[in-house]
Amino acid sequence: MDGIIFDVDGTLWNSTDAVAKAWTKAIQENSDLDLIVDAPLLNRIFGKTMDEICDIVFPMLPLKERTHLGDLCFEYENQLLAKEPCPVFDGVVETFQKLSKKHKLFIVSNCACGYIEVMLSTSGLDKYVTDTLCFGQTNTSKGKTIRTLMERNNLKDVVYVGDTQGDADACKEADVPFIFAEYGFGNVPDAKTRIKDITDLTTLF
Repeated sequence: MDGIIFDVDGTLWNSTDAVAKAWTKAIQENSDLDLIVDAPLLNRIFGKTMDEICDIVFPMLPLKERTHLGDLCFEYENQLLAKEPCPVFDGVVETFQKLSKKHKLFIVSNCACGYIEVMLSTSGLDKYVTDTLCFGQTNTSKGKTIRTLMERNNLKDVVYVGDTQGDADACKEADVPFIFAEYGFGNVPDAKTRIKDITDLTTLF
């Protein structure tokens, strides 16, 4: 195996409270919408692409306005997370330390540009991660983003660790094995390989 690729939200951390705060502020300061974004809503939509999230949160807006407000929300969340970092889940740092000694570690997420970088820099995980790629850079499906990261790093034998059915579907599209993080946001009934805690990866690999 030449690499382990990780999802972010629900797999490495839970930033929903902070993101909800940032999105609500962005909406209040840049629109006339009477809308408060909360963590339960984000739990349901995290893992989807940026475009899909904006379609769900702002269906009342024309596409151009929806996209513009969504971009502002993503900017606000990166700024807030840089100032008020969210902790990664217990065991993540130690697991990355151990795994990085034997395998190259990567991250692929459906997030906006800058989000992965904020998570890595505030958590100290950046020193263990070889490369990252997100929807904000590729504007393609997660499966295609996974393949793009693999191609540019010449990866042939990888696994992907994620917590939602969307992650599982992306792995099927990318033709890579999926490891389901049961502690995350989603439910993947058909997942063949599962972990109850991030530290379980150190026994698998």
